[in-house]
Amino acid sequence: GGMLTSVEDLDESNFLIEHADLYASKTSGFWIGIYRNVNGQLLWQDNSALDFVNWGDGQPSGDELAFCVELSAASGHWSVLPCSSQKGFICKKPKIHLFLFTFYLFTDAKKDKASSHLNMWILLTLVVIILLGVGFMIYFSCKIKTGSGTGREVRRGSRQLEYSRALSAGDNGSDATSGKEKNEHSVV
Repeated sequence: GGMLTSVEDLDESNFLIEHADLYASKTSGFWIGIYRNVNGQLLWQDNSALDFVNWGDGQPSGDELAFCVELSAASGHWSVLPCSSQKGFICKKPKIHLFLFTFYLFTDAKKDKASSHLNMWILLTLVVIILLGVGFMIYFSCKIKTGSGTGREVRRGSRQLEYSRALSAGDNGSDATSGKEKNEHSVV
């Protein structure tokens, strides 16, 4: 599932403002995911730091622990409002990396320990097999690239060897012709 959105930078803020403006006729603003923790620190609901802000004039006001933050559909600025106000909301799903997702699947908290250990070994084995496969692919692709010139040299050398063997075979008299026929050919 998703949670109320965090706004990480100006580009994301501009994107939200552009799309929020489309719904300005239906609502004056949208809830976003800022909250104040017990230490009074403002954070996003995904617990990331509040590095980017777009507060309206005079905002945030007060030190209340229980408040909500609205993104204005008209201006895009943020303001503190009572959470009981009726607003739209903007949610987003957290970013999940493939490895972490796979790790989560194999270590699901609902499973018993023995099953999760078995699944972890299966995951580890798959990762090792994939890494070995990639390693072999890199090794052989480098081997082919560096060995392509020597392959030509070997083929050329073997052709020269076959040619010299054919010539020497003719000199040794090992072919099917008799000595007399050799002389006849040489006289002609």
